[in-house]
Amino acid sequence: MFANIPFATELTPLDMAAVMLLFLAWLGIGWITENPPPGKPSVSVLMKRYRREWMQHFVTRDPRIFDGNILASLREGTAFFASACMIAIGGALALIGNTDRLRGIAREFELEHGTALLWELKLLVPMFFVVNAFLKFVWSHRLFGYCAIMMAAVPNETDHPMARDRASQAAELNITAARSFNAGLRSVYFALAGLAWLAGAWALLLAAVVVLLVTWRREFASNSRRVIMRSLPAPQLPDPARPPASEPPPPQP
Repeated sequence: MFANIPFATELTPLDMAAVMLLFLAWLGIGWITENPPPGKPSVSVLMKRYRREWMQHFVTRDPRIFDGNILASLREGTAFFASACMIAIGGALALIGNTDRLRGIAREFELEHGTALLWELKLLVPMFFVVNAFLKFVWSHRLFGYCAIMMAAVPNETDHPMARDRASQAAELNITAARSFNAGLRSVYFALAGLAWLAGAWALLLAAVVVLLVTWRREFASNSRRVIMRSLPAPQLPDPARPPASEPPPPQP
């Protein structure tokens, strides 16, 4: 079945199972975090309510410097992680071009031996996650920028007909940016797990399980989640059927 794949002969069944578990765990925890079971919301889903409530209070806050500082700190976080990912990508490319050094380290620690192609493959797996994280962080940074512009477009008059709608739009952009940021963080976690493959398939299996459990605990069983649940704001779901007041009325036939 895998005979025509160039690296198939380099991989053992245990290697394939470990890599499959790593990717399934990454996809599975990402899906369940954004689509949690009823009655058991994740921290990421719970924070959506607070983000919407933030923007509702933003309308009446004067001055709004505090909100701008919060958004600036969020953008700085995404920029930091994006820069770190770029450095990691460069390091991975340098190692792929010189796997002899890694093979020498493996011999010193009596780890698994393999051909240069196998070591390149072991580096490509964590590199995939780092590249995905970089793209997520860059997109999150841009979305937070869109959110900043939308916040600046909120009228200063609290009773202005467009104020609440503009704030709701800013909240949805903020939520989307946070979703991309969280996805980038998960990719970083699993990139670290992917590095364990350098020590062998069993190490990769163990690292994938540990990262999966740690990520699940932080989203569904952490102390921070219990704190967030203490005084949860009422849901403020957007109504997709109702156009915002800022939109012009549809043309009459």
